[in-house]
Amino acid sequence: MLHGPITPTLVRLAWPNLLMMLAQSGTGLLETWFISRLGNQALAGAALVTPLLMLMQNMSQGAMGGGISSAIARALGGGRQDEADRLVWHALALNAALGLVFSVLLLTWGAPLYRAMVSDTGDQAAVAMALSYSNVVFGGLVLMWVMNALASVVRGTGNMLVPGLVICGGALLLVPLSPCLIFGWGPFPRLGIAGAGWAMLAYYAVGSAVLGWYVASGRNPARLVRSRLQRSLMQRILTVGGLATVNPLLTNALIASTTALVGTYAGTAALAGYGTAARLEYLVIPVAFGIGAPLVAMVASNIGAGQQQRALRIALTGGALAFGVAECIGLAAALWPEAWLRLFGAEGPMLAAGSAYLRTVGPVFGFFGAGFALYFASQGAGRLGWPLFAGAVRLVVTVGGGGLVLHAWGSLAGFFAVSAVAMVLYGAITVGAVASGRWFARDVPPHHSAIRQR
Repeated sequence: MLHGPITPTLVRLAWPNLLMMLAQSGTGLLETWFISRLGNQALAGAALVTPLLMLMQNMSQGAMGGGISSAIARALGGGRQDEADRLVWHALALNAALGLVFSVLLLTWGAPLYRAMVSDTGDQAAVAMALSYSNVVFGGLVLMWVMNALASVVRGTGNMLVPGLVICGGALLLVPLSPCLIFGWGPFPRLGIAGAGWAMLAYYAVGSAVLGWYVASGRNPARLVRSRLQRSLMQRILTVGGLATVNPLLTNALIASTTALVGTYAGTAALAGYGTAARLEYLVIPVAFGIGAPLVAMVASNIGAGQQQRALRIALTGGALAFGVAECIGLAAALWPEAWLRLFGAEGPMLAAGSAYLRTVGPVFGFFGAGFALYFASQGAGRLGWPLFAGAVRLVVTVGGGGLVLHAWGSLAGFFAVSAVAMVLYGAITVGAVASGRWFARDVPPHHSAIRQR
């Protein structure tokens, strides 16, 4: 990570991570397909839960996970083995506590939130489906946070293969277990949409056990050492990870807000179509993370070793790779939208809404991929001001401008056009800021001094 050629090293570290994230996303998409067999109301209910579920995944894996990986990589890059070992215990304690807190919050406020996201009382069947699913998943949310903490500990050492193997192996458990519990195949009970939640919890439990054994066994360069919790070590993680949680909050607030807007102005069928199409955007996030997670470790270790210019070259190389992969996904979706949508349903309004979204927004997916990958690189640098500013711009333009279009003209096409412009702005601002070398400057985005990184 400190001296090898950048592109081959990044590709070598990224491919197991990409495979892991594609497996993880693929299982989520298969689960959506299984749920779609229960009907349009179940599909709409899953669309209501997806923003919150992805928020938890992105916060535990991408945000706090990035803070954990960055802290451990900097410690190892600076030769501080004892600090890296103690950071493992602190990472587990921190993520477990956050998982419990969010579990209580989501179980308490899930029902009123889902009701607020649907247009009328006729959509309450979708709310009931959403609650059946989310009460199971969010009841065991701490398992997700613990597994992602352990995976981030291993990634911080530069080892992307072990987390990739564990999560891909978990997918082999989840894919057959989910339909068995949903439809009651074989000896399993028929649990409906709740069965998808129970299968997911089984996946996180097994993953946590395997990764916990690997770290505790001493095979990981950062070993699990029980120690008294120290504020200074917690701050090493939270300085990056705590602030980084703003990004998934922005991303998932965007999806939740747009889901609510579409559901309010266009109805359940369009909501199902938009929610299914937006799932493809969630496929870009794992791709960006697959490249971004190695960027955290590579950038952090090089900055820890005093190699700032090499760290910047690593980041821009990763951003270019993420742009290319995400753009290919988006262009394919724009050219053949129904090839994706018909996997989940065939109703006319559902297909029309989903196709309109993918044809409009798909061609600019590359900007989202590049911006998101550079957000992870900025975690490694400890300078998150500009990526967060770009995320806030995207949220304001999409929800504010797009909501105005829907309210004034009721045009889904206009709403999707505004969404595409906002995505371009997000990528362009982030890439421009990183390429200009602002990581190593003292300035921050206008009016954003509150998020200055020390």
